[in-house]
Amino acid sequence: MSDPAAPVEPEDPFHDHDHARCASAVLARAEEQARAEGVRLTPVRRRALEILLESHRAMGAYEVLERLSAEGFGKQPPVAYRALDFLVEQGLAHRVQRLNAYAACLSDERNHSPAFLICRGCEQVAEADSTKLRTALQHLAGSSGFLIERSTVELLGLCDRCREAGA
Repeated sequence: MSDPAAPVEPEDPFHDHDHARCASAVLARAEEQARAEGVRLTPVRRRALEILLESHRAMGAYEVLERLSAEGFGKQPPVAYRALDFLVEQGLAHRVQRLNAYAACLSDERNHSPAFLICRGCEQVAEADSTKLRTALQHLAGSSGFLIERSTVELLGLCDRCREAGA
């Protein structure tokens, strides 16, 4: 039995977490947010989110489309793109530019700007809080008279597991 007073080790954002709880929480947030904002979380949109939540790997639109098509949701690219665009607009997914792919948003905050940690070994994508980094970037830009309107921070490297495996 673990000691409740013992310090809690930080979770490995790539591998060591309760994935079922994580996915369940995101789906519950999606349903509640859709109700609160009066938007429809249609079956295809919900299934696209579920597909993204199956692993913490970013997926391309055509990969999502293949899964949707196999499950009877349609075979045309707009089916996937519309569902993914909706998820991004609602803050339920992120577009990972480096991979030209999408990843489910795991944050409780709707409007946040994470840094993406992309493992080139296992292709997992983790969100990291980038508040301090974004503050530093705003300061750097501001000192040059530049106003940042949008930025995406994507860091490519190896997670602990892949590094230890020599990937």
